[in-house]
Amino acid sequence: MIIWKMLPLLIVVLSLSSCMSQSDPVTVVEEKSEISLPAPHFKGDVSVEEAIKNRRSMRDFRDTSLSLEHVSQLLWAGQGITEGFKRAAPSAGATYPLTLFVVVGGSGVEELNAGIYQYIPESHELLLVREGDYRERLAAACLSQLFIREAPISIVVVALYEKTTARYGERGIRYVHMEAGHAGENIYLQAEGLNLGTVVVGAFVDAEVQSVLGLPEELIPLYVMPVGFPR
Repeated sequence: MIIWKMLPLLIVVLSLSSCMSQSDPVTVVEEKSEISLPAPHFKGDVSVEEAIKNRRSMRDFRDTSLSLEHVSQLLWAGQGITEGFKRAAPSAGATYPLTLFVVVGGSGVEELNAGIYQYIPESHELLLVREGDYRERLAAACLSQLFIREAPISIVVVALYEKTTARYGERGIRYVHMEAGHAGENIYLQAEGLNLGTVVVGAFVDAEVQSVLGLPEELIPLYVMPVGFPR
């Protein structure tokens, strides 16, 4: 388990600017709770070609809970470890500026309570950072796109630009945006392979999404991806 999770919030925030740190938590609850995720599967029933052909943006979701296995597979596809320290999405210089958060509704995931969780790729775990159902607030932060409120979960892709710009300067900003696209498409295709639907939402007020997740100003939200079974 990553040692940063045991440090006070101030130290955690300061540590985020270090390019050596790869997935430091940014907010904590009084009772820290780590949830081990099921191991991801490396073979599925849907080919890459089928997933690409059938992928569509989905904004209408059934009121059906996801399983912890669904969450595990989606997060692994976006930022999971594939070999050594390497992740599922390519990253300029292996700087890995992205962090994934999952906003879970009241009955969004069978084995999870409502809350906001951070994905820890190194241990393939979730860290509970906020308790409660934040889907209403997240939808409001996304310019009242109400389908976000209806989705069982939303995956939020967040970037710490300094991890990449410290090495590549201003051009690193472009590299971070490229990486977010890689991770987002991985999640899209994995959702298709699980018979789920998602859509990339980029229309939101940054500061309001940061407030929902409890993020410091250094961490910038790039994507909100509601996920669920298509209606």
